[in-house]
Amino acid sequence: MELHELTIRQAHELLVGREISSVDLTAAVLARIRAVEDRVKAYIHVSADSALASAAEADRRRAAGEDHPLLGIPLAIKDVIVTQGIPTTCGSKMLQGFMPPYDSMVVSRLRRAGAVILGKTNTDEFAMGSTTENSRFHTTHNPWDLSRVPGGSSGGSAAAVASDECIGSLGSDTGGSIRQPAGFCGVAGLKPTYGRVSRNGLVAFASSLDQIGPICKQVADCAMLFETIAGYDSKDSTSVDLPVPDCLGGIADGVRGLRLGVPKEYFVDGMQPEVNQAIQKALKVWESLGAEIVEVSMPHTEYCLSVYYLLATAEASANLARFDGIRYGYSDHHAESLWDGYTASRTEGFGAEVKRRIMLGTYALSAGYYDAYYLKAQKVRTLIKQDYDRALEQCDALITPTSPTTAYGIGEKVNDPLEMYLSDIYTLSLNLAGLCGIAIPCGFAAGLPIGLQIQGNAFAEAEIMRVAYAYEQATEWHLAHPTL
Repeated sequence: MELHELTIRQAHELLVGREISSVDLTAAVLARIRAVEDRVKAYIHVSADSALASAAEADRRRAAGEDHPLLGIPLAIKDVIVTQGIPTTCGSKMLQGFMPPYDSMVVSRLRRAGAVILGKTNTDEFAMGSTTENSRFHTTHNPWDLSRVPGGSSGGSAAAVASDECIGSLGSDTGGSIRQPAGFCGVAGLKPTYGRVSRNGLVAFASSLDQIGPICKQVADCAMLFETIAGYDSKDSTSVDLPVPDCLGGIADGVRGLRLGVPKEYFVDGMQPEVNQAIQKALKVWESLGAEIVEVSMPHTEYCLSVYYLLATAEASANLARFDGIRYGYSDHHAESLWDGYTASRTEGFGAEVKRRIMLGTYALSAGYYDAYYLKAQKVRTLIKQDYDRALEQCDALITPTSPTTAYGIGEKVNDPLEMYLSDIYTLSLNLAGLCGIAIPCGFAAGLPIGLQIQGNAFAEAEIMRVAYAYEQATEWHLAHPTL
């Protein structure tokens, strides 16, 4: 096995045993980036020199007797998470060249642990999209088929993991932006419970929905990365003051005696037949491991898409008002008046999808429409959360597809926003409810990965990773690698 192919857990064992150094590992990953990045285009910015310097420092810390599961591990960070000394652009002209003066809380925790930051991965502009085609810089390609999308908006992070251009990565998930690209790229992606991981330093899209989480090669790696970044942060008013569970310690406890629910509303016409077949086979694997499969109902599922695209766009409209061309970001210096400056800066600084969502959200919040759209959507959001409450009273976790299809072609849906939004139909309900979920691979169709999703209750990350790990270890889908 080449060094760049290692998982976090494998790399940590070799580092602890002094069989490799962090400098060796980081150099190998940087060589891999040079070899394949021109085809995958997973990164916006690679910080090779600072990564090697961090790796050398990690080796000195280890030689002094220090240890941490992430000490010396090369990781990639989605470019909506601020990093001191490394540009953070959100995939947008609006922030092109922006150098943050501080680290986000998650990056600060990674640096304290001794992780090596390789650079910033590509994203749909301000995390608004499902394909990474909305990036202002370039489109990321799916490593399994370079003519296909990697998913979005954390498509760069998922593609970097799948193509071995990092050992692990961080993404953000507002409506499925960790889980959907993880499913398309055949890797593992964890969306933690809202409030479990600090959003301090995450450039806001929709503040009641956003959550940072890991995208990794295997489930145990997600556990190791999650345990490092999770925890209370007094600088985030939505952060929950609860102890972080030992996810890795009980990850191999198995599923015997657990009840796994299957929402009947998630299996509908329009799903790719191979996806349905793969999920059904996965359920039989869990049954063989001692779990009980039960059908549950979530009757408000059909409203999730509408509710999400009212609430998320409303919050985006408010959050993106700060990008006015005055304090930071792109500014048109030729405007003759203040209002002309606002208009020109935002017209040129934002791309089409961001403008579309700002306008949708502004409309939903406007006088005369607030009660009819935004307020009603909030009420239906409560009904969706109650669906989860009832379903999870009957079972320990829910099993669903991650997406209704495998990855589609680049350019296939980018000009049809509604069709693109439908690709998130199985993921966005979890963000509305504020619960946790993990996506893992469960098969292939015509050479493309199929993802399944395990959804759990609030703060049940350890439990859903236990369910995911049991399936992962009973199958071999997680061992497959794309040929580049």
